Amino acid sequence: MILLDRVVAIASKLAPTGELRRTQVQCGSELARDGTRPITTTFSTLLICLASLNALAAEPELRVQAHLQPTDSIMVGSLVELQLDVLSDTWFTDAPTLPDLKLNGALVMPPNGHAQHLNQTVDGKSFNGLRYSYLITPNLAQGFDIPALTVHATPAQASRPLNAQSQPLHFTAAQPPGFQAGEAVFVASGLRFTQKVFNSATPLKVGDSLTRQLTLQADGALAMSLPPPSLADVPGLSRYLKSPQVSTLDDGRGNFNGGQRIDTATYRIDTEGHHTLPAIEVKWWDASTRQTRTAQVPAITLDAAANSAYRPVFSISEDLKKLGQQRRVHLSGHWFGLLALLLIVVLLGYFARPLVRRAWLEGQARRRARQAAFRQSADYAWQQISPQIEGKPAQLSALYLWTRRSGQGLKLANLGPRLQTLLRACYGRQPTEGQALRQLQQSLATLHSQVEHHKAPAPGALRPLNPVHEKDVP
Repeated sequence: MILLDRVVAIASKLAPTGELRRTQVQCGSELARDGTRPITTTFSTLLICLASLNALAAEPELRVQAHLQPTDSIMVGSLVELQLDVLSDTWFTDAPTLPDLKLNGALVMPPNGHAQHLNQTVDGKSFNGLRYSYLITPNLAQGFDIPALTVHATPAQASRPLNAQSQPLHFTAAQPPGFQAGEAVFVASGLRFTQKVFNSATPLKVGDSLTRQLTLQADGALAMSLPPPSLADVPGLSRYLKSPQVSTLDDGRGNFNGGQRIDTATYRIDTEGHHTLPAIEVKWWDASTRQTRTAQVPAITLDAAANSAYRPVFSISEDLKKLGQQRRVHLSGHWFGLLALLLIVVLLGYFARPLVRRAWLEGQARRRARQAAFRQSADYAWQQISPQIEGKPAQLSALYLWTRRSGQGLKLANLGPRLQTLLRACYGRQPTEGQALRQLQQSLATLHSQVEHHKAPAPGALRPLNPVHEKDVP
């Protein structure tokens, strides 16, 4: 019974409640009649019950539904909410992966990660899920097709990630009344347009500045769709614009309410007298009352007194004088010559690269040929004699090589009594090789001079009467 309870506890997580109860009754009745059965029959019954419980564990289901809010009377510049419901008959172990949405002629803001929890009954079956919102603002008066969106998710008890698609949708945006074709349309359910003015000094004088800050807040509109106000230039004032501050308005819990835009311009007073910053208005479509409205901030007037102590960073009078002169470029002849010389050197270097490379390769080839010829000469062999005689053990291969390359053949007896003494010391009955090698080392200079004196005749001289060849030497 303990084993059955464990099996039923595990299977209760996999099978629906009604099916599990029927299985429990079946298994319980089998065990209740087991008082007279052998243990093998009880074990077989347990296996059958376990197999039936595993068969009842079905793969979870994933569904995706899409809705538009509103569904009709959509205007250019208005806000359309695409609600994407991701549902499952179990629960989600991780956040679903949502697709990107792009529409030509519309501004789309993807979900911000905040989701609304849902509990729905579809076809008589309970589903739990999350609702995500795409915010769409159409900019053109035309039809828009929203394709089927594929969502990837892994519900609990799923053996693998699941995919599901929403149904495709369509909506049409119309131009609001009171706006011309191609005119920028700003739609909101509510609007607040205010301004603030900050003076650097009181009273204002030439050289002082004032800052004009405009704040536009719109309900039911994307912050990116808020129109920039017209901050025009004013004669006698220098205008410096600051980057606008654009942000999203919410209810503090992540739910979207609207957008906000703050524009700031600083005006420096360049001339004394009376100045006026013009009024600024914003034309918009009221989605709640379905009519065209205009929001406006009043003009700003100011009087600036003269300031004898003020000196502008750049002299306006000097700039005006320079504007009347022809622009002249003065270039020194010395610098012009250096520039021309540098240009010639660069051009020569660019076009002479193949010649320089070929000359370098030929020089490398000649150097390698000279090294190879020197290694085949008698002088190279002579340089190896002394190190070989001093080596342990001593060697005479370089001596033989030098003799052959010097034109003396292989008859070493012709090289003098020192070499003959060395041969007797090395190969005689009483070898005295060490003493003979030292003597040979001392007489190398004499040996070299003797060979140079009896060097082979020049190529044009007569050959000796009885020449001795290397092959004739025993």
